[in-house]
Amino acid sequence: MREALDTAVLGMIALGGTTMGTTWSVRAVCAPGTDAHVLHTVAQSALDRVVAQMSHWREDSDLSRYNHATAGSAWTLPAEFAEVMRCALDIAAASDGAFDPTLGALVDAWGFGPSASAHAVPADAMLAPLRANAGWRRLSFDAATSTLIQPGGVALDLSAIAKGYGADLVARALRARSVPAALVEVGGELVGYGRKPDGGRWRVLIEACAEDAAAVAAADAPPLRAVVLDGLAVATSGDRWHAFEHDGVRHAHTLDPRSGRALADAPVATTVIADSAMRADAWATALTVMGADAGLAFARTHDFAVRFLVRDGDRLRERLSPRFEALSEIAE
Repeated sequence: MREALDTAVLGMIALGGTTMGTTWSVRAVCAPGTDAHVLHTVAQSALDRVVAQMSHWREDSDLSRYNHATAGSAWTLPAEFAEVMRCALDIAAASDGAFDPTLGALVDAWGFGPSASAHAVPADAMLAPLRANAGWRRLSFDAATSTLIQPGGVALDLSAIAKGYGADLVARALRARSVPAALVEVGGELVGYGRKPDGGRWRVLIEACAEDAAAVAAADAPPLRAVVLDGLAVATSGDRWHAFEHDGVRHAHTLDPRSGRALADAPVATTVIADSAMRADAWATALTVMGADAGLAFARTHDFAVRFLVRDGDRLRERLSPRFEALSEIAE
């Protein structure tokens, strides 16, 4: 874990550390004399709660214990876990299942989960029982009491929403400490609020994420875009680091809940701007599953801000919803 960087310049403190198999960072605007180590502890503690409650990589997490529970058992979720489940199920319903938090066993079968299995295309006979146990509609969740029933065989996987929620939780914790402005990043998901010491806003770049540097550097490559985060968040789902090829087909780490299969030749990147990093994170996955055509149609209908990067032969093309275009600008 990296220590807090005790370099307050013009009221700015930089913090950083590790969580969820990735890194986190914070740029916080603070009064002179603010103890950076206290803020570091506040941020790390918030992220540690997310891991302790929702990690499917830890056998002792609340999520893992739920996944191994007997059919019919009722679980009262901790506050943060319950908040994420409420959002996850809302988005599962709104996306008609394009987002689904119950794919843990299927993710493992494709080699993207905590099991030791290598990346491989599972046989239909292997996928069939795993698909039968999955499905967000099998879940019974009482939001008023934070009670979640284990219907039997359901394996939750919240990796497509937890990093975003972690960023939100850190921002919330900093606000509670009277930090007037901050930019929080967890594994590439960002949320910002307030203004920098010079009065400027948090302006972040949306990169042309691709495994092929030549495609990014090409003269007709999509431009770098910038987004201002003042009470907004941005998250990206992409297959740059988590994908494998089999028989000439590229399989992304994102699964299609409708088939139980890894997306083949998925969008290179799907970026969503929303009012919270949790929602941006989950919708980036849902819209990736929908694909650029259906996803853009959905975004136009629901006024979502989304940008797809898609492959066109050896080139990259960007496709924007009107809302994304309104909230972003080409970086100079």
